[in-house]
Amino acid sequence: MTHDHRPEILRYTAFSADPAGGNPAGVVLDAAGLDEERMLAIAAELGYSESAFLTERTGEGAYTIRYFSPKAEVPFCGHATVATALALAERDGPGALEFTTPAGAVPVSVVREGGALLATLTSVAPHVEEDAEADLTEALAALDWAVADLDPALPPRIAYAGARHLVLAAATRERLAELDYDFARLEALMRRLDLTTLQLVWREGPEVFHVRDPFPVGGVVEDPATGAAAAAFGAYARELGLAPEAAVLTLHQGADMGRPGTLTVELRAGDARIRVSGTGTRIG
Repeated sequence: MTHDHRPEILRYTAFSADPAGGNPAGVVLDAAGLDEERMLAIAAELGYSESAFLTERTGEGAYTIRYFSPKAEVPFCGHATVATALALAERDGPGALEFTTPAGAVPVSVVREGGALLATLTSVAPHVEEDAEADLTEALAALDWAVADLDPALPPRIAYAGARHLVLAAATRERLAELDYDFARLEALMRRLDLTTLQLVWREGPEVFHVRDPFPVGGVVEDPATGAAAAAFGAYARELGLAPEAAVLTLHQGADMGRPGTLTVELRAGDARIRVSGTGTRIG
């Protein structure tokens, strides 16, 4: 591969139909000739929280995909998956896709609803685990949150649906709105616990939540719309009995950053995997 090979880099936002909303991602639909160094350089140049690269077409609608933040490769990224699926649907038409990610196989279906394309990803098998008391204490210290700032009805857990997230629930919308954390301190804790983001959440109603995702390990203060964390939160909500066996949860994210987006999380009876849906649009 020569270094003057410039792949086409698309820019899409996910979880909003407005280019100024949701979470932007870089998308490279033909990254076959790119090595890790080059993919990381493209992600860093774009400066988005994640960029996605299709490194190989393995069959009809089937691709190997890799994800890079400006600082590192990550095993799974929901918003970049949605962005890539929408880019493929605009090129090839809506339908069924299958992405082989470092975290496992992630099917995505894209349908046209009205004038908009809607992508639904199906997570890998999720799990939820207790977090250690000392780690919670350190997370709260890094966030400058008091124990009293937490909602006791939504206890802290580490949830996984392709990437690991510490779920912390704020007792009030005001607590969630005032995000001002110690970047280096939180990053160190997240590296030690292998966390991709923190999923900070406030419950507005039985199936409506507001979320924010600090992402210092990705080199950005906050991620505007986090599909992997939404999937993990779906697993968390089921595990803790916060939602019925079959439920549709609405997660609002990005409003505090001026980039509002909406993530739809579906739980299905008898299926452990979590479905996350969103729209999106090309930027520029």
